[in-house]
Amino acid sequence: MKIHVHPFTVHKRFPLTISRGTSTKSTNLWLILEHDGLEGWGEASPFSVGQEPQTVELLMDALRQSATALEALSPFDQQQIEHTVHTLKLPSAARTAIDLAVQDWLGKRVDLPLWKLWGGDRSRIVPTSVTIGINTPAAAQQRLRDWQQVLSVRAIKVKLGSPAGIEADQAMLTAIQAEAPSDATFSVDANGGWSLADAIRMSHWLAAQNVTYIEQPLPQGQEADLLQLYQRSPLPIFVDESCFTSRDIPQLADRVHGINIKLMKSGGLTEARRMISTAKACGLQIMYGCYSDSTLANTAAAQLAPFADYLDLDSHLNLTDDPFEGAIVQNGCLLPNDLPGLGVQQSVQQK
Repeated sequence: MKIHVHPFTVHKRFPLTISRGTSTKSTNLWLILEHDGLEGWGEASPFSVGQEPQTVELLMDALRQSATALEALSPFDQQQIEHTVHTLKLPSAARTAIDLAVQDWLGKRVDLPLWKLWGGDRSRIVPTSVTIGINTPAAAQQRLRDWQQVLSVRAIKVKLGSPAGIEADQAMLTAIQAEAPSDATFSVDANGGWSLADAIRMSHWLAAQNVTYIEQPLPQGQEADLLQLYQRSPLPIFVDESCFTSRDIPQLADRVHGINIKLMKSGGLTEARRMISTAKACGLQIMYGCYSDSTLANTAAAQLAPFADYLDLDSHLNLTDDPFEGAIVQNGCLLPNDLPGLGVQQSVQQK
C-alpha cells in the first residue's frame, strides 16, 4: 500500500484559551493510503500533552518513515501494521493517522460505514458539548452566543483552571450559566489547572451549580492525589491528560468515574475500541474529546459515538477553513453519515 502525507492549516474562528495557553490555528496532516484502487484517509493533529510535544514536524517525519516500512503490507494486515508502528515507536498521533486510513479503507472495501460495521445505534448518540475557553465573564457570555449561531446548544463544557484563581473560574461559570438555555447541561475541564485543595473546594461549589462532572482537575503526574479527591468530591471525576491508552485505565479505576478518549492520544480507532471495552469492564463512564482536529478526525470519532456517555467533538465547528465534510449536526448531536468507511469527503470549497 502507498502512503502520502499532506500538511494543511486550519484557523479557529474564535481562539481557545485553556490553562496551558491559547491557540488560534493548527497545521495538521492528511494521510492518504492507496491500495487496490481505493483510498483510505486519516488525520494527525499535533498536541503538547505528555513528555514530548507531538509537533507537526515530528509527525511528518514519523509518517514518512512509516510509509516505507508499511509499503509491502495491505490494509487487511491489521495485526502486522499495528506491530510495525509500535516497533517504529511512532508518536500516537502518527499511529492515529495510519489507523484511521486503514479503517476507512476497510469500510470502503465492504461498502459500509464503520458505525454500522461495528454495530452502533445512531439513536443512542448524545449531544456534543460546545467548549468555552478561559476568558472574562462578558467575553465568555459572548462566546456562548456565538456558539448558538452555529448549532442548537444542549451541552456546554467550560474550561476552568484560570491563572487568576478559582474566584475567576467561579465568576466566569456563573456568567455563562446566566446566558445559557435553561435545559443546557454543564461540565467543566480544568486541564490540570487546580491544586488538590482547590479541586476539592471547587467540586462542592460546582455540585451546587448543577455541573454534571469535572474533567482533569489535577495535573498529569498527580494521579496519586486523585484518590483523595474521588473520596471527597460530590461530582464524578473524569481524566484526560492522565489517560492515553487502555493500559492506563486499570490503575485509574479506583480513583475516577470516567475517561476521556481522544484519537490522537490513543493511536486511533482500534485502540479507542479497546479503551471502551476496558473502561466498561472497570465500571467507568466514557467520553470522547478532540484537539484542533478537523472534520476528518472528528467524523472518525463519531463512528464510535453510540458507545459514549458524553461527547466533546466540537473543534471542527470552530474552523473557518475546514477542508473536509463528513458527520452532520442534528439537534446538537454529531451524527456519522451513511457513506462507507469514515464517510469523509473534501469540502466543496476545497475541491
